Amino acid sequence: MADAPDKLRVDKWLWHARFFKTRSIAAKLVSAGKLRVNGQPIAKPAYTVSPEDVLTFPQARDVRVVKVIAMGERRGPALEAQALYEDLAPPEPRGAEPQAPRYDGGGRPTKKDRRAWQQTRSDMVE
Repeated sequence: MADAPDKLRVDKWLWHARFFKTRSIAAKLVSAGKLRVNGQPIAKPAYTVSPEDVLTFPQARDVRVVKVIAMGERRGPALEAQALYEDLAPPEPRGAEPQAPRYDGGGRPTKKDRRAWQQTRSDMVE
């Protein structure tokens, strides 16, 4: 097999390192200008990265800061992908996700509630 290249397109590297599910999602992130390489904003997915470059980009609700260690030949298993980078700012563990609002018994009245309300109103009118 051939050795890994010295440089690789940034969208391809992000995909190899398993930060994004598809290469096109990685390319859209880069095209939107949300990626920084060594502190410089990058807007072209064809920008090449090499070892020792530091990438900063948003992923889900976190901002990831990773240092490129190696170039990958393929999108392999997770352990192989984790060997491609060093995480400089690992995401902080979060507490439990906020729950969806629950029904508190208020809101629209039931048919029984409406009839009881109408009964009290008819008693008042007479």
